[in-house]
Amino acid sequence: MLFRLMRSRLAPYRRPVLLIVLLQFTQTLAALYLPALNADIIDNGVVKGDTGHILRTGGVMVAVTLVQAVCTIGAVYFAARTAMAVGRDVRAAVFDRVQSFSAREVGHFGAPSLITRTTNDVQQVQMLVLMSFTLMVAAPIMGVGGIVMALGQDVPLSGLLVAVVPVLGIAVAVVVRLLRPLFRLVQERLDTVNRVLREQITGIRVIRAFVKDDYERLRFERANAELTDVSLSTGRLLAFMFPLVMTVVNVAGVAVLWFGAHRIDSGGMQIGALTAFLSYLMQILMSVMMATFMFMMVPRAEVCAERIQEVLTTEPGVVPPADPVRVLRRHGTLELRGAGFSYPGAEDAVLRDVTLTARPGETTAVIGSTGSGKSTLLHLIPRLIDATEGAVLVDGVDVKRLDPVLLAETVGLVPQKPYLFSGTVASNLRYGNPEATDEELWHALEVAQAREFVERLGTEAAEGGSGSGLEAPIAQGGSNVSGGQRQRLAIARALVRRPEIYLFDDSFSALDYATDAALRAALAHETAEATVLIVAQRVSTIREADRIVVLDEGRVVGTGTHRELMAGNATYREIVLSQLTEEEAAA
Repeated sequence: MLFRLMRSRLAPYRRPVLLIVLLQFTQTLAALYLPALNADIIDNGVVKGDTGHILRTGGVMVAVTLVQAVCTIGAVYFAARTAMAVGRDVRAAVFDRVQSFSAREVGHFGAPSLITRTTNDVQQVQMLVLMSFTLMVAAPIMGVGGIVMALGQDVPLSGLLVAVVPVLGIAVAVVVRLLRPLFRLVQERLDTVNRVLREQITGIRVIRAFVKDDYERLRFERANAELTDVSLSTGRLLAFMFPLVMTVVNVAGVAVLWFGAHRIDSGGMQIGALTAFLSYLMQILMSVMMATFMFMMVPRAEVCAERIQEVLTTEPGVVPPADPVRVLRRHGTLELRGAGFSYPGAEDAVLRDVTLTARPGETTAVIGSTGSGKSTLLHLIPRLIDATEGAVLVDGVDVKRLDPVLLAETVGLVPQKPYLFSGTVASNLRYGNPEATDEELWHALEVAQAREFVERLGTEAAEGGSGSGLEAPIAQGGSNVSGGQRQRLAIARALVRRPEIYLFDDSFSALDYATDAALRAALAHETAEATVLIVAQRVSTIREADRIVVLDEGRVVGTGTHRELMAGNATYREIVLSQLTEEEAAA
């Protein structure tokens, strides 16, 4: 999986990769040539007392060293650029794939895991690419070249390599095999730490409200301890590998000196040749050490590559049409024909055989008990998820055939949990319509009953030197405004877009009754020619709707006005009487 990912992502960078290999090849050959020159200086210069030979050969060594230095610098430079480019491409690919996911795929992976895969996992693969170019390319050239050069110096002494290299290779292979499952655990437990930390930061108010600081601290400590334990196990193996390699290297060095001394004493070898052979042995073992360092990184990078590939190979549940419809009559008629939805492998469907029609100039409300499928029904329309049976049509065209951009322009959704992005009030309102003027933004805020508090935010911002109300800062998630203010800003954001179909998913739940009433009255005028579909728990929000659809366990069990349903639908009547008295419901 790792090499498949690297091969596909390195394909656009063939020229830089070839240049890196050429530079590494040149600098390695230069490094291999230096010990031979050094041996020549000792045997033909120092021993014979030939100063001229020493100077001439020394000059060649200086030139070879300069070539080696230039090639090394060039190889590292291009390797770093290519590795960073690969990391950028993989991050972009993961981000693009996640952007195409429906709510189902995002829920399957989980937001913390997707963040880890996009950041930490990509970083591990990126680092492996960099180390491959700087170490792995040079290691085999140096290893094979060192063996050839060592044989050229003394063949009998080279027999030591037959014993040393396999021992080192087997030891490294055993350690690497033990590392792989540990690195997978490291990444999984890093996901857990990210999830716990994300929950605690997001839910800090709830934690403090219920005085659960100690409990959450213990939760984090437990997740942190699990990550620490597996990291320590990994660290122990990594720490064991270096002494093991160095022990083999040093023993090999002692063996070369021992047997080489006997060879010199018997006249079968010169002192310079022994010096060069020892240098080549160190280079051979150094290449094994470089490969060892790479193999230490490979298991973790391989696990990370598998996790990245899981994201990249997951097909989104909502697929753009191959031949999309890019033009609509744009009247705003919405129709569900026998629509249903069920999760893969689930025993029961969330929605079954839902049929309803919502027309321009009308307000259609959907009500039902918790878990009856109201939000799921709404999510079918903008294709946050796709109906698994039946069809959803906008102006007579199945939404699965519509161009995503056209569908987004036609349908405006105010979600149940409104999310605001870090920035300003204006940047959030212009999220759907970047060309909106300040006047349009203020108008949308006024309709959403948000103008007063935005002006107040502007006053506070002006005192801090930040400008008008539209430029008042909004924290990530809208954490610096209340729940009701977030809902009103989300409604204003939808109004700025001016779609033909408005979807309100329990978007008034955090408002007081007075604000709710004022907002609905203003919306009625603003959306008079649009199609409005409201999901609500609060009966007072939807009792004046032109049509009310009652859901129960994913099925439509009643359709009509408030009075009609009160008279003839037991499910609706039960919901109403749980909130209002008989007299209030009849009023």
